[in-house]
Amino acid sequence: MQIIDTIYIDGAFVTPHGDEMFDLFNPATEQVIGRVRLADAEDARAAIAAAKRAFPAFSRTDKRERIDMLERMHAAVIAREDALYEAITVEYGAPVSRGRWMARHASSVLLDAAQLLRDYPFTRRAGTAEVTMQPLGVAGLITPWNSDAGFICGKLAAALAAGCTAVVKPSEMSAMQTHIVTEALHDAGLPPGVFNIVTGRGDTVGAEISAHPDVAKLSFTGSTAVGKTILRTGAETLKRVTLELGGKSPVIVLDDADFEQAVPLALQAGFMNSGQACIAGTRILVPHTRLAEFEARVKQEMEQVHAGDPRDPQTTIGPMVSRKQWDRVQRYIRIGIDEGARLIAGGEGRPEGVDAGWFVRPTIFGDVTNEMTIAREEIFGPVLSIIAYHDTEESIRIANDTPYGLQAYVLSGDIQRAHAVASRIEAGRVLVNTLAHDPAAPFGGFKQSGIGREYGTFGLEAFLEPRSVLGVL
Repeated sequence: MQIIDTIYIDGAFVTPHGDEMFDLFNPATEQVIGRVRLADAEDARAAIAAAKRAFPAFSRTDKRERIDMLERMHAAVIAREDALYEAITVEYGAPVSRGRWMARHASSVLLDAAQLLRDYPFTRRAGTAEVTMQPLGVAGLITPWNSDAGFICGKLAAALAAGCTAVVKPSEMSAMQTHIVTEALHDAGLPPGVFNIVTGRGDTVGAEISAHPDVAKLSFTGSTAVGKTILRTGAETLKRVTLELGGKSPVIVLDDADFEQAVPLALQAGFMNSGQACIAGTRILVPHTRLAEFEARVKQEMEQVHAGDPRDPQTTIGPMVSRKQWDRVQRYIRIGIDEGARLIAGGEGRPEGVDAGWFVRPTIFGDVTNEMTIAREEIFGPVLSIIAYHDTEESIRIANDTPYGLQAYVLSGDIQRAHAVASRIEAGRVLVNTLAHDPAAPFGGFKQSGIGREYGTFGLEAFLEPRSVLGVL
């Protein structure tokens, strides 16, 4: 059993002031595999103070210095990729292909930021003014459990590239992954206080970071409910806030789509990261005229979808991260049945032959209307809804009839037609016939899916404030 009893403040691993011990589980076995000592509000204040002390000097570093730091961080995280992958498998339960991608993504976001920084103009001209993009100050970065290392490194990369110092509060459920990432980043040799990583609960450490007057910027990824609380708290000191929140993403299958390609893409969009993804395409919109054909193809394709041991290369869906999450998904499956949706695949309980672990039967509902609970609320598990539509106008209306607007997908045999549909979808990202991620493209949500953007130039500028000087040009 691994015991993690340090946090990272001012360039050193230190014992937390907080003394609560939190159990870490292997979700595939339900066994306790470690314990982490959680930080408290006093630890958060110490980390914020360290970041504040480091900010004046760090904010004056030039691009070349910060690029060098990001490249060292990238190399250090790559060097621990195998250890990180193992932690992702044991602590989170990601299947082989997903877990390896997650481990590599943690290092790639650092290199992406370094490359972006090379050509970014911090000073430019606007009329008669010289406009300089200035780092905001201390950034509070609050990250979730469904891609722990990637979120830590991605948010940190943008903050440091901008010249901000940072305090990271990762999920306490991902402490093993966090510890490996922290050790790697420590090895990169950044100045003390430039980044601090404090594992603790949201209602103590997260709340302190959100309210503290010395934190100028908040970047949070997580639920819409918590995001609203952070926004209200940050408003007291007018913090700049980026929120990447929930989603109920539509997958619009147009009537000219090739189902041999569209059905696998639709299922992959819905089941990605074992369904524990804010961008998961959980509402599949299918034309009435081809509904029976689509459902038949789905049943065939589901024979290739396996929930089970994350280490088995045949596994496509791992366990839910916790018993709480498993119970949540089971409750939504029961709601779907009770509201009259028709099970096409899956259902309640564990997959056949599985008697331990927080595994869910990959579930697809038919006869779903967009007013049903399973079509309105974010489930955060491998549960998909097929919703029929009559024409393209209705598909767009249904796609946009949601409080969310994070991501959407359009599948079609006609790229121009798909583009026209994509241009009318209320979502921060719309993917046409692909599931690819582009680190240069801004990412974030419309409506209750968030505020602001991450990645690329937009993500960098979320940590910057323009200052104009007139009379010197």
